[in-house]
Amino acid sequence: MALFDLAQLEAAAELVHAVMPPTPQYAWPLLSARAGAEVWLKHENHTPAGAFKLRGGLVYLDDLARRGGAPGIATATRGNHGQSIPFAARRHGIPVKVWVPHGNSVEKNAAMRAWGAEVIEHGHDFEAARLEAMRVAAEENLHAIGPFHPLLVRGVATYALELMRAVPDLATIYVPIGMGSGCCGLIEARDRLGLATEIVGVVAETAPAYALSFAAGKVVGTETAATFADGVACRAPAPEALEILLRGAARVITVTEDQVAEAMRALHADTHNLAESAGAVATAGLLSERGRIAGRKVAAILSGGNVDAEQYREVMSGRTPRV
Repeated sequence: MALFDLAQLEAAAELVHAVMPPTPQYAWPLLSARAGAEVWLKHENHTPAGAFKLRGGLVYLDDLARRGGAPGIATATRGNHGQSIPFAARRHGIPVKVWVPHGNSVEKNAAMRAWGAEVIEHGHDFEAARLEAMRVAAEENLHAIGPFHPLLVRGVATYALELMRAVPDLATIYVPIGMGSGCCGLIEARDRLGLATEIVGVVAETAPAYALSFAAGKVVGTETAATFADGVACRAPAPEALEILLRGAARVITVTEDQVAEAMRALHADTHNLAESAGAVATAGLLSERGRIAGRKVAAILSGGNVDAEQYREVMSGRTPRV
């Protein structure tokens, strides 16, 4: 069952574009030479919050406001969703509490606070923070926003609409999978536009829950998600997201920590763009399939550029951060 029709997606794009312009997509010759293919990047690192999640928050909060709003919002994040929700909520005067795990990105925490969120540290990873956010939401009668929702997907899918209309003959698009909104948005937009582009989800080898679930055809959780690419550090996939991936993704592949770090360096060298670790995961996946995509027109989603300076310095020095 489709999450939205084309008219609803176009309306979401109008809503998003009232706040920010469409992000660019460029074919970079050095990156293309490195991959042996014509490589386009969708620059979601160029949104006002530096990541694609902004789009979902705008669409979700617009709907919530139309339904009467809420006394407050509770949600959980590793950073970019936690910027998206307060960015959008402040436009409607709704306070936001965001739970993050201990040791979360210092700079992402600061950005969330700058957008007006109250940031609360809890637990050792995203899943622990999410469960606490949902518990407090019920206890304090706050509106709970989880990491995956049809309205979030509809908002995120506006970047897919932009990319696919600008470059409609792409053979393959690589996209990182955190909780699945980006990959599902691409699948839904592709299907609404009637295109044949294959969608490839990419996850970290050390946080393989979605790859394992896709292979098994059912949700498979993991005990840990120990990757420095914090935006894809998922150990409990959303069943609704997996259902869409199973019917619309070509495959879900894994990349190593070293491949993610190398992709961050490649993006800097070939495009002079700043990519956070999760933002480079799709490019890492694309480069890992050089033989498969040789001579084709392909794209990767550069989903965000919100990387802590200390981590970026380590990556640019040739090392791979460890967690």
